[in-house]
Amino acid sequence: MDGRVGCPSNALLAFYAYIAYNLCMQYTIRNVPDMLDEALRRAARERGKSLNEVAIEALARGAGVTGERCQRRDLSDIAGTWRKDPAFGRALAAQDTVDEEMWR
Repeated sequence: MDGRVGCPSNALLAFYAYIAYNLCMQYTIRNVPDMLDEALRRAARERGKSLNEVAIEALARGAGVTGERCQRRDLSDIAGTWRKDPAFGRALAAQDTVDEEMWR
């Protein structure tokens, strides 16, 4: 206090500002597309969480700071299943031809 009753000192105000800024960071996000808003609200309802919690989780996943690994599809279920198809081969060959007249 600076001597007046009820008036915090500048140092105390600075400390409060530090706490508010560093420990309670807040964002305002504008122009959230309707589709994203609906998806976040649906996820919040389904998980029994607040919209804020779900939005923070989505931001963390998007920024890659969750430590979770994304599941990737390796295509092993279709690898090696190609069958020769003469019609497909002809279609590919037709795409590889160059019309010399067009390039003069």
